[in-house]
Amino acid sequence: MTNTRQPICFLATQDAAVSERFYSQVMGLPLVDASPYALAFRDGDIMLRVQIIEGYGPADHTAHGWEVADISHEIATLTSRGPEFLQFEHLSQDASGVWTSPDGNKIAWLKDPSGNVLSLTQFCPSNEQGR
Repeated sequence: MTNTRQPICFLATQDAAVSERFYSQVMGLPLVDASPYALAFRDGDIMLRVQIIEGYGPADHTAHGWEVADISHEIATLTSRGPEFLQFEHLSQDASGVWTSPDGNKIAWLKDPSGNVLSLTQFCPSNEQGR
């Protein structure tokens, strides 16, 4: 059986205008549709829908993430556009916020304006199981 379905990722916001600026200008995602209910962005080969929900409160865990080829370059690019990367007391992270997992993957986290936790992951070349 062949899976022909394409995933759609979902996040949420209370402030559509702020989220539209963040995802288009900071994260570099093209806006493909906007309605009173959601913003739709092209995120590589998938769609990211940011639902507009009054009274929304974000979770305190990673809600969405991206695999990147060069995490240091991505962090430098994004921080030049405003976001700060998170530091967690329980993780040993470098000054830019990168944590190297025991299997060698490099991960960094940031928040969008709605408080959604986002991540960047650079997989270790020898760690194919992480994908």
